[in-house]
Amino acid sequence: MAIWGKGLRAKSMWALVIVCLAALIPAVAIGWQIMTDVQAHFSQAYARNFTQLNRQSILVPLSRDLALARRFSDSVLMRQWLKNEDDPQHKAKLFLESQGFMDDFSSHSFFVVSAQSGNYYYRDLSYQDLNYRELNYDNKTAPEYTLSENNPDDAWFYNLLASGQQININVNRDTRLKTTRVWLNILIKDQGKVLGLAGTGIDLTHFIDDFIATDELGVTPMIIDEQGAFQAHPNIDNVAIGSATGTDAKLRTITAQLGEAEIPRLQALMASAKSTPEQISLDWLTINGRRQLLAIGFMPELNWYVITAIDPKTAQVVEVSWLTTSLLAFIALLTILLLALAYAIERLILAPLRRLQSSATAIAEGHYHLSLPVSSEDEIGDLSTAFGVMANKVQAHTEELEHKVRSRTFELEEANTKMQQARLQINASIDYASLIQKAILPDQQLTQMLGEQHFVLWQPRDVVGGDFYLFHPAEQGRFLVGVVDCAGHGVAGALMTMLARAALDHAIHECGITSPAAILQSADKILRGMLQDCELPRGLATNMDVGLACVLPDQGKLVFAGAKMSLYHSDGEQINEVKGNRRTLLDRRAAEFVDTHLSLQPQNIYYLATDGYLDQAGGEKGFGLGSSHFCELLRTHATLPLTEQAQALKHALDDYRGNYPQRDDITLLAFKVDLSA
Repeated sequence: MAIWGKGLRAKSMWALVIVCLAALIPAVAIGWQIMTDVQAHFSQAYARNFTQLNRQSILVPLSRDLALARRFSDSVLMRQWLKNEDDPQHKAKLFLESQGFMDDFSSHSFFVVSAQSGNYYYRDLSYQDLNYRELNYDNKTAPEYTLSENNPDDAWFYNLLASGQQININVNRDTRLKTTRVWLNILIKDQGKVLGLAGTGIDLTHFIDDFIATDELGVTPMIIDEQGAFQAHPNIDNVAIGSATGTDAKLRTITAQLGEAEIPRLQALMASAKSTPEQISLDWLTINGRRQLLAIGFMPELNWYVITAIDPKTAQVVEVSWLTTSLLAFIALLTILLLALAYAIERLILAPLRRLQSSATAIAEGHYHLSLPVSSEDEIGDLSTAFGVMANKVQAHTEELEHKVRSRTFELEEANTKMQQARLQINASIDYASLIQKAILPDQQLTQMLGEQHFVLWQPRDVVGGDFYLFHPAEQGRFLVGVVDCAGHGVAGALMTMLARAALDHAIHECGITSPAAILQSADKILRGMLQDCELPRGLATNMDVGLACVLPDQGKLVFAGAKMSLYHSDGEQINEVKGNRRTLLDRRAAEFVDTHLSLQPQNIYYLATDGYLDQAGGEKGFGLGSSHFCELLRTHATLPLTEQAQALKHALDDYRGNYPQRDDITLLAFKVDLSA
């Protein structure tokens, strides 16, 4: 602490005395007008420097807390938890991480608000959680309360979500926590979706005591926002609570204390300060009926204006008791005296303050390794020493956070490498499964027996799928052809095809190929026997759609039976549908399958299709293709050779699907029977 003999005021006084003694020429009478001008000059210098210093003292701690709040809200754990608030693991990790932030915030408090649930989480070591680390887990992570759109006290939160502001600084009264604070609100988003808010709050009373309150008579420091609403004022009743979020019922502004004619001058002064934030704008205005000097500085980082109002009638800007006598005695030395005094203030006060301001600006930009002004035994020396301690602490906290980020980045990269290796192994296994699945498909047998009198469209949604087709030739040109759609797709569906193939092969071996209904009945019984002792997960689908057609050329007929799958046949002009049973294999209730006998016609084309083709979403509204549209496609292309039909039907489905993804596995099998062979 500076003392009288070494303080700034003493240095100014000694400089003035030395200059006066060196002048040697007595002064003549000087009027009160010159005294007033001198006082105005010093008032402006004092107001400018007081405002500049006040701005820096506000900006540095708030910028630090704001930077920490942005890091806190941008945490990966924060977004993971807010996307799944009920996940206890993410919640535990976040609240464990938040302890470090809570220690670093100047108020030792933080809050998090979930946009999905409205839950408001708040922790404050200063008065609420003194034994925070000894509390049980449920108390530490439980919300303080839940916000509601119908509660006027919660309007600030929903106003902020609607505004979309990334950063908001608001003075507000939390009626549930019974505290009024300067809240630093940071909006949390993930891929454009708002997840909530996070930040910290500085107690308004402490904020005013630390940065606004002053013992100087006639000097009133204050903070306003763009609308002129008071964000901080020595008189706490003047503060516009909730103005930044549009919830202030009675907006308290500086313009309400001015006359109508002076409001444009204030607005011009604010515009000048905003256009040159590195400078302080000055003007004389009448506030509450008293003419005062206003010094305004703008803080673009917070979108606030720092104002110092000086009443020259009561402010002790300069010592005037001795100045009156000295000016009367040394009027001739007035010019020399003012120049000397200005030089002394510049050398002893303004120059050190500018150097300190330059250091503060460098620290605000993240340059911690800097040279502070040379320490002296006065107030600026004390301030410089305190500023150096603060810079070292900020640097230490920043390095600690960067170390944590590097450590976690390394862990994420390591986990990503393991996931990449696992993905390669899974893909290799799936490719091998696809090779096995394709190997069991009877393409070679179909080609040998039917040649160009058939085509197959087989498009699994994934690498492997739950659709397959079968073919069993017999004597006298007879054969059994079928299509099977197992529940599911991907790996699960592919495994079900192995089960279905085994059951159908066993049923065909027992029943022969002439009665598809008997084959389906036997396969359903075999499958139920396979799964009766298995504890299947609840909700797991195991049903199978099947369509089987037995072609008997020697008898000139075709026998069809289906489990929730139809047979379509076309003579080139009309499309007819033979519906199968409404139940599937492995349905909840066993079905009775029935054979349908059709007369073979040499010009007829027969089609079996899974619901992946019929249910594919597309068109303008994203509806499924549907049976009627499918029949229309078959009618349109029925006269084409089967190889050309395959391409035409594939292109037609692709055109209908457009940009919609493939919904299910797709299988379409068509064949003709040459009775002349």
